[in-house]
Amino acid sequence: MTTEDILTKTQDAFREAFNVDPSLVSLETRPDDIPGWDSLGQLALATSLEQAFAINLDVDDLMEMESVREIVRIIKSKQES
Repeated sequence: MTTEDILTKTQDAFREAFNVDPSLVSLETRPDDIPGWDSLGQLALATSLEQAFAINLDVDDLMEMESVREIVRIIKSKQES
C-alpha cells in the first residue's frame, strides 16, 4: 500500500472520528489542527484506524501518533510486519 493510499484511508478515519472534512487532513496535520484530537479523541481515532486498516495499535503506537505523518509511518510499519 502506498503512502497516498494510507493517507486517503487515514483521512476517512479522521472524518469518522472527528467529523472533519478529509481534505483538511494532510501529512502535516497535528493534534492542534483538529478540534477534538485530544487524549479521548486519540482513542476514537485509534479505533477508526484499526478498523480501516485491520491492524492493532498498542500504547506505544498511540504515544507516537503526534502527526498524520507519524500515523502513516506507524500504519506502514504494521503492514510490513
